[in-house]
Amino acid sequence: MSNNKLLQGWRWYGPNDPVSLQDVKQAGAAAIVTALHHIPHGAVWPLEDIKERKELIEKEGLTWAVVESVPVHEAIKTKRGDVDQYLENYRQTLSNLADCGIKTVCYNFMPVLDWTRTQLDLVMKDGSKALYFDWTDLAIFDRYVLQREGAKQDYPKNIQEKAAKRFQTMDAEKLEALSEVVLMGIPSEDPIGLEDLQDSIDIYKTIGKEGLRENLLYFLSNIAGVCEEKGIHMTIHPDDPPYPILGLPRIVSSKEDLLFIINQETREFNGICFCTGSLGAGIANDVPDMLQGVKHRVHFAHLRNVKKDKEGNFYEADHLGGDVNMYEVVKILCEENQRRREPIPFRPDHGHQMLDDLNKVSNPGYSAIGRLRGLAELRGLELGITGDY
Repeated sequence: MSNNKLLQGWRWYGPNDPVSLQDVKQAGAAAIVTALHHIPHGAVWPLEDIKERKELIEKEGLTWAVVESVPVHEAIKTKRGDVDQYLENYRQTLSNLADCGIKTVCYNFMPVLDWTRTQLDLVMKDGSKALYFDWTDLAIFDRYVLQREGAKQDYPKNIQEKAAKRFQTMDAEKLEALSEVVLMGIPSEDPIGLEDLQDSIDIYKTIGKEGLRENLLYFLSNIAGVCEEKGIHMTIHPDDPPYPILGLPRIVSSKEDLLFIINQETREFNGICFCTGSLGAGIANDVPDMLQGVKHRVHFAHLRNVKKDKEGNFYEADHLGGDVNMYEVVKILCEENQRRREPIPFRPDHGHQMLDDLNKVSNPGYSAIGRLRGLAELRGLELGITGDY
């Protein structure tokens, strides 16, 4: 039984992040969640690069607690002909990280897109700005920009009608801006065009949901050895948003999906990154209930909130102010944390662009002050639940 508090983390994009490690310390976080973004996807993370990043973090009195993310190359997700080389590279990267003492690794298995939004600067009532997902705008991109075959049938009639009407009001500049936001969720070293996206969609149309599930289990079985040998915990991030979009299958969107993953690969290394915002965007998802079902395999948590409307459009709300019952979520995490030898790491995920950050350039969702507010609220919530001073 542990009396440890949850481990308070902060995502940091490395030396080029506008938010400095000094800022992170002032925000109250102790643990860093980061990755080597300069390494091409699928390549081995060199031991020296890992050590250099770790030393940079520790020099500031912080700890590199979680890797987010070691990207899973599309060759693995699609089980392409050259999959074995990418699996070997992934195993070597995990081994190198573990040799440096970094043993919690976040990843996702979303086809092509890591995340999808349609607007990055929705203005809130208080003047702050939030990320937003609108089904009508996505339908406009899908039908009129990407021009995906069969796209129309993937949207309900009311969304089809709204998309057709709104499209008539949009000029080339607005359509280009929408495309840039949607394509921003594609993690690629090189710019990706609509033709590239369509090619990927065609590949996944053949794979389908069941095929993607099989490829995930194949990936996990191929990294299990190094994970068990080195004591690594893998944490899969849910789909964002938790729906099939642009004709792409999704396999980490519901309670059934999460249970499938941990019940099909039962070894302890295989765990969940429990993201309340991604899962909370699903209209049918009861987030506290989902957490109760998989809490024993949650090795990392993203805590953020969303506010949905009846169509399923959503914006990222204040951490304690959306549809997700954050009190129940944190209560469950605190209770589970008492059963652990090591504390569960979490980070305040995303945050509104606000105050001085309104005039600064930052990674979408990752400005400093909005996350500082979120971390402060979450720390206070944990303290109120546990009473542990």
